[in-house]
Amino acid sequence: MLRKFLLAGAILAVLASPAAAQLPMGMNFKNGPKQMTPEERARQKAVDDAYNAANKKIPDKQPADPWASVRPNPSAPSQRSSNN
Repeated sequence: MLRKFLLAGAILAVLASPAAAQLPMGMNFKNGPKQMTPEERARQKAVDDAYNAANKKIPDKQPADPWASVRPNPSAPSQRSSNN
């Protein structure tokens, strides 16, 4: 009987461990968001501006066609008459 309880407890512990691993252990919900100093705000704004400038330098890509080299070129419709 005791063996069954230990086995059931071990199974529950194994099943519950992935759910517990999803939450960070050091997270504190009481304090709210951290207040940034003016220097931190200025640095964050500089980082954001640099990120946006780098994104604007990336050229727009045309949609890729992975089958372009496999697919034959489209040919003109044939001029056969349909009167048989």
